[in-house]
Amino acid sequence: MQGPKVDKVIFWTALVVIVLFSAPLVFFPAEGKAILGRALSWSTKTLGWAYLWFTIGAFGILVYFALGRFGSVRFGGPDARPEFSLPSWVAMLFCAGIGASVMYWGTVEWAYYYSGPPFGIEPKSQEAAEWAAMYGMFHWGFTAWAVYCIPTLPLAYLYWNKGRSVLRLSSACEGVIGSRHANGVVGKMIDVLFMFGLIGGVGTSLGLGTPMLSAGLADLFGVERTFRLDLIVIAIWSAIFGFSVYSGLEKGIKVLSDINLWLIIFVLGFSFLFGPTIFMLDTVTNSLGLLVQNFVEMSFYVDPITKADNFIAAAEQGNSYVDAGGTFPEWWTIFYWAWWIAYAPFMGLFVARISRGRTIRELIAVEILGGSLGCWVFFAVLGNSSMFFQLEGSLDLTAMVADGMAPEAIIATIKEIGGRTIPFALPLLVVFVVLAFIFGATTLDSSAYTLATVATEDTGESVEPARWHRFFWAIALAAVSLSLMFAGGKDSLSALQAASVVVALPLMVILIMMVMSLIKWLNADYPSAELRERSDVSIPISSTKSASGE
Repeated sequence: MQGPKVDKVIFWTALVVIVLFSAPLVFFPAEGKAILGRALSWSTKTLGWAYLWFTIGAFGILVYFALGRFGSVRFGGPDARPEFSLPSWVAMLFCAGIGASVMYWGTVEWAYYYSGPPFGIEPKSQEAAEWAAMYGMFHWGFTAWAVYCIPTLPLAYLYWNKGRSVLRLSSACEGVIGSRHANGVVGKMIDVLFMFGLIGGVGTSLGLGTPMLSAGLADLFGVERTFRLDLIVIAIWSAIFGFSVYSGLEKGIKVLSDINLWLIIFVLGFSFLFGPTIFMLDTVTNSLGLLVQNFVEMSFYVDPITKADNFIAAAEQGNSYVDAGGTFPEWWTIFYWAWWIAYAPFMGLFVARISRGRTIRELIAVEILGGSLGCWVFFAVLGNSSMFFQLEGSLDLTAMVADGMAPEAIIATIKEIGGRTIPFALPLLVVFVVLAFIFGATTLDSSAYTLATVATEDTGESVEPARWHRFFWAIALAAVSLSLMFAGGKDSLSALQAASVVVALPLMVILIMMVMSLIKWLNADYPSAELRERSDVSIPISSTKSASGE
């Protein structure tokens, strides 16, 4: 059986762009890392302010949609019913958007801020510890999930209310660029840029999760963590992914996400009960107060004085501003916002596909509030536990992170939690590794599904992309993540950061056009000042789709 046809223009153009990006990193790793570093430096120093304004704008426009007259609009029409139960829907949404990265950063992100805090705070002081515990919650909170939610709304409305059979960013920009351009060269360029952005965003996620898993396996089996072990991790992910591909969306990604949810509950529940519980509760309470009090300041924090001093120092040494030292917001906040932007179109496509029967207000609330709370639990439990071990002196995690051993620091934290009250270090580590494997497989599966969907021809019928097509993009995602890790070597973080920041630049423009298109469609479909509960403009074509989207 041949299956759905591939859009050859999008497929081959995207493949060529990805090869041109990855090949130099493999064959010339030192030069490739240097080029990525300069691209990262130029982007953050020249356009860092743009990332900050974009994310604040995203948060603001979602508040407008949620509280405004369009909040009650239901995807699929007023009679549409949800395709998935609320727990499964939330699990799929959360697992696809976060992956194993939250296990990585949720455990050790504080260590970077503790040693290099913002706002001129003294490193490794009490104040530095308090801000370090909070700043990760800011980076993984409301703003991050607002960026994720922005493309979801126009894509879900396009698919379920406008009756489009294939989800593409180009179609979601149609309200601005017109049908002719959306289906022509401009539209193809938009879709290729999306695929490149997703490859970079997912490559970063897998590139961070793989060393953590390698460290876990190395500890379990008493072997050294090497690049070869990273390859084995990718191979195991591919095996899990194979099950999911064969099973399809309903039984594949949904089953993996449901398993993930229960494993998350077990790991976090056990860690909360047998870890430093009082310290967790005290610290997360304090962190929430700091977050609320300083949210606006952090959202607009550029550190211009330090940045100017770096420029002057670089000029005195005969270097360009690109070679000047970085600042806290350049290395962290701007990196995170770019990472979310690079990942956002994928989240939009995937979450739109599974959100039939949900209202605009419901989707915004679940993504922003539910997504933020889900991430904060990881930081509250795992992150605060590891900080407690550092402060009491049982583990020197900041030294491990400084030596490029962040994955080993994560594993040490899990073992310390497991063996602190009862001898449960080994079983907890096994469950943690299994959870990280399934987390990564869910990310790989849903990302490959989305890439294959975009590169599939629009025949006017809603179909799942061919299995071989999804396999192909899973391999491409794995190859890019490995090339980024290979180029970065032991310090692969800089290469991963650069990939996210660079690919996010053009996507900001595309996301703005998508929002403008949605506003245009909503105003046209619901012209009255008051939305009726059952409107005649709910686009009858959407009601012909079944709950499975076919």
